[in-house]
Amino acid sequence: MTHRNLIWLAAHVFACAALAQEKPEPWEKDIQRFEARDAESMPAPGGIVFVGSSSIRFWKTDKAFPDLQVINRGYGGSFVADSAHYAKRIVTKYKPRLVVFYAGDNDIGNGISPEQVSEDYKAFVKAVRDELPAARIVYISIKPSPARWATVDKSRKANALIKAYCESGEGLEFVDIDTPMVGPDGLPRKELFIGDNLHMNDAGYALWNEIIRPILDKGSGSR
Repeated sequence: MTHRNLIWLAAHVFACAALAQEKPEPWEKDIQRFEARDAESMPAPGGIVFVGSSSIRFWKTDKAFPDLQVINRGYGGSFVADSAHYAKRIVTKYKPRLVVFYAGDNDIGNGISPEQVSEDYKAFVKAVRDELPAARIVYISIKPSPARWATVDKSRKANALIKAYCESGEGLEFVDIDTPMVGPDGLPRKELFIGDNLHMNDAGYALWNEIIRPILDKGSGSR
């Protein structure tokens, strides 16, 4: 390679690196919206943070649990690694007593391996525990849906890996929502989903509310 070509290659690599640095994070606008809300009214410490992808975003947690201090930081389409990346800005800053996490659905649907989903969740837990070593963290298992039934085996493998990890750690909990969302025929209960067969309707969230409520009450003095 000639000296001129080396100079061109170095300049090209530098330009690509500069462009990469300028490229905004995919969820930055969503995170900034959360921060704008916080600037107007910062939640008190000691609450419950719900964080993750669209199943969290569409969950009307304030109406489902009006007697509890809940903070919803769901942003649709996100992966597990995204919440690990943004943990300081959307989780630990609130100093919650409990973190409820749901993601992994989009990961598996986009070809990320179950093993990587599990590793990314471990990274999320580490990001939270580095700041809040005493916080309880709850993982809601990847749900079975008609739209992504073709990848259910991979979702269940990720669930199994994360369940084993949670069982090996203090203050980590795993919530199985796969089993109750499957009917007697072994298929996802379609009455729990809206028309896209991916996101849940009110009946789906009512089921989640019933399952998660005892976990939220634990240690809260509620009920």
